[in-house]
Amino acid sequence: VQLVESGGGLVQPGGSLRLSCAASGFTFSTYGMTWVRQAPGKGLEWVSDISSSGAARYYADSVKGRFTISRDNAKNTLYLQMNSLKPEDTALYYCARGSRYGPRGQGTQVTVSS
Repeated sequence: VQLVESGGGLVQPGGSLRLSCAASGFTFSTYGMTWVRQAPGKGLEWVSDISSSGAARYYADSVKGRFTISRDNAKNTLYLQMNSLKPEDTALYYCARGSRYGPRGQGTQVTVSS
């Protein structure tokens, strides 16, 4: 299993970023996928889930209405579109196979600051 996140960076409050997670080493289209994040000095926080087909999507209350999870099974890639970013969204973002407890990538840093 290999998961490689990308797309993080420094953005001003109110800005947007699109994270990507390139998956390999397993049949991507048969697994639900998850985004989780970890802020400095805090525990792992679940952000969003998507079913294997993409038909079902779930969001933490803290990001609902601002973040959109999606996937392209033909490209073995998971996405997280993040809009209206807030300083409290600053964290290391990981994609995980299956649930939040599944294998994760190395993460991509998102910093929201003016």
